[in-house]
Amino acid sequence: MAGIELVQRVEGFGKSTAVEDWTGDFTYAELLRVSRFAALNLLGDYKDLAEKRIAFIVPPGFEYVALKLGVWIAGGVSVPLGITHSPREIEYVVRDCGAETVIFHPDFTGKLKRALSGTGLRVRFLPEVFRPARGNLPMVSEERRAMIIYTSGTTSRPKGVVLTHLNIKVQINSMIEAWKWSGGDSILNVLPLHHLHGILNVVLCSLWSGARCVMINGFDSQSVWESFAEKDLTLFMAVPTIYSKLIDSWENSTERERKRISDSLRGFRLMVCGSASLPVAVLEKWKEISGHVLLERYGMTEIGMALSNPYAGERLPGRVGFAMPGLDVGIFDERDRRLGEGSSGEIRVKGKNVFLEYWGKPWETERSFRDGWFCTGDIAFLGPGGSYRILGRESVDIIKSGGYKISALEIEEALGEHPLVEECAVVGVSDSHWGERVGVALVLREGFSIELDGLRDWASDKLAPYKLPTLLLSFSSLPRNSMGKILKSDIKKSFENSL
Repeated sequence: MAGIELVQRVEGFGKSTAVEDWTGDFTYAELLRVSRFAALNLLGDYKDLAEKRIAFIVPPGFEYVALKLGVWIAGGVSVPLGITHSPREIEYVVRDCGAETVIFHPDFTGKLKRALSGTGLRVRFLPEVFRPARGNLPMVSEERRAMIIYTSGTTSRPKGVVLTHLNIKVQINSMIEAWKWSGGDSILNVLPLHHLHGILNVVLCSLWSGARCVMINGFDSQSVWESFAEKDLTLFMAVPTIYSKLIDSWENSTERERKRISDSLRGFRLMVCGSASLPVAVLEKWKEISGHVLLERYGMTEIGMALSNPYAGERLPGRVGFAMPGLDVGIFDERDRRLGEGSSGEIRVKGKNVFLEYWGKPWETERSFRDGWFCTGDIAFLGPGGSYRILGRESVDIIKSGGYKISALEIEEALGEHPLVEECAVVGVSDSHWGERVGVALVLREGFSIELDGLRDWASDKLAPYKLPTLLLSFSSLPRNSMGKILKSDIKKSFENSL
């Protein structure tokens, strides 16, 4: 039987509800039984999958969780595929990771046939994998590879981030301690389960704790509000876009509905926001609606969660808090010197939480580390007491103009306060004289317009002159990936095309 501690913990929770989805409620005992069936059917004539990659495309729910555990119990490496991804994107992931088998839910038959046509890969229909089976299961050490998660690929082709069972365990334990998970918790998942945020922060932390994970099939504001009101939840984790959509829905509700919604939020003990920068206006509006100050945190696929505002204590807007329990986090300059409080530099992380490798890319893996520290590429200011403020990514959110290094996020925060601005994104646009110019992409309130000079005048008391935008484009909506992150590479291309 698997020596994976997560699976061992699942064994101990018995009749408690593990997963609730649109098909029913499932106990931990049922989850373990079905996961073992999946493991035995995946093994077939093998005694151990021995890190064979098993890719799968399954909607969020009990079957997703049971299959993921089944792959691990059989000694395989799980490679979850995005249910909204195109056939071309699916084909890339499957080919890149060298998957031996691809498992699919009936809902994705057409998409998978187009993606895998001519590949010769073994494809298995989901119900077949869960049929009753008997046999012996392998021992799986925690040093083994467990999962490959593909990064969003906003600046290059996606890379497969390889996490071991030990990496996952360390990441989970850090969050359990920081956010005080317990078996009495219930969490609603609305996040895609081919990214680490939903997989780790929600599903795996819930399983580790013996908590209940409620899943809905696809996000819509009304379903989320109904779940808040009816499901006796204690935890919620989402990205800024989701909180913004929920706020819009609340504002368009009747007074009676608003009161019912707000009352349903009082019973939560924690609400977390991450994966993208949280506008202060969203944080403040959510507090008004719910009574909760959203806990902002910082993490990456390669390291799990590294920084967090405190569970108990003051949460500072625009800050992502302090180093998570048990993790070594610091900021470094371009000469690899570790810097102290009051300085800005690149966030680097060291520890057993850090991923093993980029799949099939040893050079990419090697250049991501300096003296054992993983280089995140994110720039932060380290404040008094060890609190971090993200300034942006070296390659995306740090604009180099006229000798200055300018934080795009700082400008976005300021421009986001303009009464006509619904959303904004700031990028550096290549310029032969300045190096880069500050370009702002705006989504304005319906029926309104704004000129560049007027925006600069309005912002002149909030930003230094060299930080004011010199280019402006209006959008009906900003381009985003499946996690709600703004695709700044697409915006940069729009500016380049306009010039």
